[in-house]
Amino acid sequence: MNFGLETAPYIGIGVAMYIVAGLGNPTKKYEHTRHNIGFDVIDFLAKQYNISMNMAKFKGICGMGLIEGTKVLLLKPQTFMNLSGNSVGEAVDFYKADTEDELIVIYDDIDLAPGNLRIRKKGSAGGHNGMKDIIAHLGTQEFLRIRVGVGAKPEGWELADHVLSHFSTEERELVEEAVRNGADAVKMMVQGQVDAAMNQYNKKVVKE
Repeated sequence: MNFGLETAPYIGIGVAMYIVAGLGNPTKKYEHTRHNIGFDVIDFLAKQYNISMNMAKFKGICGMGLIEGTKVLLLKPQTFMNLSGNSVGEAVDFYKADTEDELIVIYDDIDLAPGNLRIRKKGSAGGHNGMKDIIAHLGTQEFLRIRVGVGAKPEGWELADHVLSHFSTEERELVEEAVRNGADAVKMMVQGQVDAAMNQYNKKVVKE
C-alpha cells in the first residue's frame, strides 16, 4: 500500500533506537476521536521535535528523528486499529528491536478518565483490540506502553460508538494536557527514565 509519501532511507539495522508507535485508525473520518489519541501524541512529538512524518513503510506513516539526542522511529499504523500488530511487528522485525526496552506503544484507555495517564513496562491487552493484535504478533506482553484516558462508555452506548466519538469541549482541554504529558513521558522514557516517568505521570489528575 502506498500512502503517497516518501520512502526515505532508514537508520541501519542494529543501530540503537526506539520505536514509538501511537495507535489509531487512518483517514480523516477518525481524526481526533477517542480511539486515535495515540496518533495525537505522535503528531505532537513530530511537531515538537521537527520530525517529518513523510515516510510510508511498515504498513504505516512514519518519521525518523531525534528526541533529546535519542534516535526514534515515530509510527502511526495505517492498518486500522484491530490489525495494529501487522505494522508494529514489521517495524520491530526490521530493526531487530528489543521489545522490552526499545518499543513504546501509546493508546487509548476507556478505564481512565480523560486527562489521566498510566505508564507500564508490561501487561495484558486489557480488552484493547489493537494491543491484542500487537501482543499476538510480538509473542510477548513485555514492552513499554502509555495508556491515555478517554473516559468510560456512557450507559446505553455501544463501545464502538464511544471510542469512535469525539471529545466534548470540557474533555478536550483535559485531553490536550494528557497529550502533552504523554509526549513528555516519551521524552523521559527514551532517555532511560521509565521509573521517573511512571512516578510523575501515574497520578490521577481527574477522578475516575
